[in-house]
Amino acid sequence: MTLTEKAAYIKGLIDGLKLDESKDETKVMKAILDLLSDMAMTVEDIDDAVGELTDEVDEIDEALADVEDELYGDCDCDDYDEYDDCDCFDDDEDVYYEVTCPTCGEVINLQEDVLLCGETSCPKCGEALEFDFSDIMDECDCGCEDCGHNHDED
Repeated sequence: MTLTEKAAYIKGLIDGLKLDESKDETKVMKAILDLLSDMAMTVEDIDDAVGELTDEVDEIDEALADVEDELYGDCDCDDYDEYDDCDCFDDDEDVYYEVTCPTCGEVINLQEDVLLCGETSCPKCGEALEFDFSDIMDECDCGCEDCGHNHDED
């Protein structure tokens, strides 16, 4: 039996007593019964709203699980702190470096391949930014083609 059904049952019991409507005790009992009925309906409305929200949260949780599977694949890490140490991610993808423009001071995040190209311009002031890695590339032993080092000479 729901709360509203129980409140209606109690109302029926009180009505069956055929109490004198002019007495103060009867007026108090009727006021308490009205309050009980209103509270029962409010609790049922809240229960319905919580049920709907629970369904929506479950849908969001399932969608988030799909996104996590897409982003993290088969990663078994359960805690964000573990992701830094996890081997589940390819560290070679989308490496960014912070560069500060010497003219305007704008901090710019650049992908590694942009730096390796040797130049770009500041998006704020348009200043040409040049990057010279020739000293580093002479000592390169990475085996990549992007660094400009001729690995055949080694």
